[in-house]
Amino acid sequence: MTDSEAPPAKAPEGVSGAPALPRPVLEIASGYAFTGPALDLGALLWDGRCLPDVQIRIPLPMLNRHGLVAGATGTGKTKTLQLIAEQLSAQGVPVFLADVKGDVSGISAPGQENDKVRTRAGEVRQEWTPAGFPCEFYALGGMGHGIPVRATITSFGPVLLSKVLQLNQTQEQSLGLIFHYADQKGLELVDLKDLRAVVTFLTSDEGKSELKGIGGLSTATAGVILRSLTAFEAQGMSPFFGEPEFDTSELSRVAGDGRGTVSVLELPAVQDKPQLFSTFLMWLLADLFHDLPEVGDVDKPKLVFFFDEAHLLFNDASKAFLDAITQTVRLIRSKGVGVFFVTQTPKDVPGDVLAQLGNRVQHALRAFTPDDQKALRSTVKTFPNSPYDLEEVLTALGTGEAVVTVLSEKGAPTPVAATRLRAPESLMGPVDPAALDRAVQASPLYGRYAEAVDRESAYEKLTVREARAASSPAPAAPSAPAEPASSRGRGRKADDQDSSVVEQVVGSGVFKSLARSLGTQIGREITRSIFGTARRRR
Repeated sequence: MTDSEAPPAKAPEGVSGAPALPRPVLEIASGYAFTGPALDLGALLWDGRCLPDVQIRIPLPMLNRHGLVAGATGTGKTKTLQLIAEQLSAQGVPVFLADVKGDVSGISAPGQENDKVRTRAGEVRQEWTPAGFPCEFYALGGMGHGIPVRATITSFGPVLLSKVLQLNQTQEQSLGLIFHYADQKGLELVDLKDLRAVVTFLTSDEGKSELKGIGGLSTATAGVILRSLTAFEAQGMSPFFGEPEFDTSELSRVAGDGRGTVSVLELPAVQDKPQLFSTFLMWLLADLFHDLPEVGDVDKPKLVFFFDEAHLLFNDASKAFLDAITQTVRLIRSKGVGVFFVTQTPKDVPGDVLAQLGNRVQHALRAFTPDDQKALRSTVKTFPNSPYDLEEVLTALGTGEAVVTVLSEKGAPTPVAATRLRAPESLMGPVDPAALDRAVQASPLYGRYAEAVDRESAYEKLTVREARAASSPAPAAPSAPAEPASSRGRGRKADDQDSSVVEQVVGSGVFKSLARSLGTQIGREITRSIFGTARRRR
């Protein structure tokens, strides 16, 4: 049947004046006429006009099918995140936002009505009401305004740690062997001092023989890792690792009034450390992945996680790291978590990850250089066929406008729709730092995570041992039948003639401090997930 023979398009329900609309507009409107709960993004743009009768929406159950919010700097990506986060919270869905520039904290306070807000609300037929939303504010290692977020070295794992240490593939594999060695002995690596103590031992005269026992780790590679750790500490990175470790289940909280809590990770104080904070975001997601139960398809997500400045995550990433991201994104949907990557162009996201993102909000792109033009053409190719000239539309969009395609209630892509987006109802800017600090200190979580806990570790034990060795005669041979009182409880048998150097070391004072009373036992290997992050006991 040709277009001339096709029956007249029917107006979608709820679209007034629809018979007068062009046929492509009717088809787009029909594609967004959802019957179930949905988030309202804005009104359709067609032929230079805003059509408030045609509302562009995202079905709430499809938010766990992941998404991408992209666009050049200054096109309104942050306000789009704010708009989506507000509506998710209002429908009882917890949200995580990374605030890289410090301008998202306003979501906790009611917005301020002005001429621009009134004009935008009128154009898209929005009933705008100022509103603040329940928030918790966090800061990595307590650097900045927020409840401190820390991770133990053991739970962070070798793959993510290799990313922040900028190790190559060989060094990453060697670090994995070191973690495996500690895991086999039930050794919890809590902070950087603990890991450095293990690596220092493995590069010492006493520990060199251990290298062969864990897969042939070379002394030279162990030395590189040790130097990387030392440089990492010298840059002030120690506060990010330690205890109390952040429990990522805090991100899934719902406020007393039924609204989802918006967790805002304040990053301005560490925005000059992109490798660190982007990898920490991935740790949060990986920890959620192996802690949350399978729930399958749900009426609404358990959590929606916005990954801002996503290109930083993929820059210089190893194959193992990229594979782990792809697998995490693919599988975490069944646990009710939606992940939105926020970046400038889709080409910032690897193809295997991009293929998992069912919802797209593409703000304007610039085409000033040949590279820009190439990126523009690549972006257009990632969209379904549409009646728009997308190369032209994407360069002509104004601030707060975007090209949208999402998954319908049946899981099929909706028609591409140029959209004038609604205005957020919360404050479009940062709240006062003093008010932010008051909110942080008033949080019931503040007392739980505010003060770092530095329990006795390998670093302190090693320092004491070295001091004793310097002031005492040479120690007796390990095979001596008698043991001093300080070694009681090591569980060593004097007649064990086949004891390996590994077992002797684990029973020594150097490593005793690493065997934390955290539920681990010598001989139990720590279970690790896709990223090599350790599974914790809640």
